[in-house]
Amino acid sequence: MTDHKDDYYIRQVLEGKTEAFAFLVEKYKDMVFTLSIKMLKDREEAEEITQDVFMISYRSLREFRGDSRFSTWLYRIAYNKCLDVLKRKGRYVIVDYPDRLTGVPHEALNALQQIVEKDRNEAVRQAVKLLPEDDRVLVWMYYFDEMSVKEIAKVVNLSEANIKIKLFRSRKILYRLLENNKLIRE
Repeated sequence: MTDHKDDYYIRQVLEGKTEAFAFLVEKYKDMVFTLSIKMLKDREEAEEITQDVFMISYRSLREFRGDSRFSTWLYRIAYNKCLDVLKRKGRYVIVDYPDRLTGVPHEALNALQQIVEKDRNEAVRQAVKLLPEDDRVLVWMYYFDEMSVKEIAKVVNLSEANIKIKLFRSRKILYRLLENNKLIRE
């Protein structure tokens, strides 16, 4: 299930060619840092967590079974490290979301459409912030990181059915919030 290129470098590291790990770090450092900064809201902590995640993954590489993508395994390590930091500091998960939620290029929209879209996107971001912390992270992973339900389930250690239920409930809540805001109507 893993990326063939990742498999190659993982095998190299496990065979003692430790410099091969640099490929994996380079490939996934932005993913790990982005998750960390979104969860922790602190650049220094995010940088520290990113380093920790790669040290942990390097030391634990023999435990990676390959039944998921390497990125999913790494994401789970990062997610859990961030949760540990948040719990230790008594903080909650607050996630920022991208400014644009649609794939329509700016140049294709007229000025009025851009204003309406910006208002809608802001409404969605505000509505997502009203979700419970755990649900917020799941919505972020699914819609903004485009992770599959199966990948999310492995990261947060919940069943796929539970993830689907939580996403369904979150969508219903978001729809009600947005409907009350009158921003989902054309």
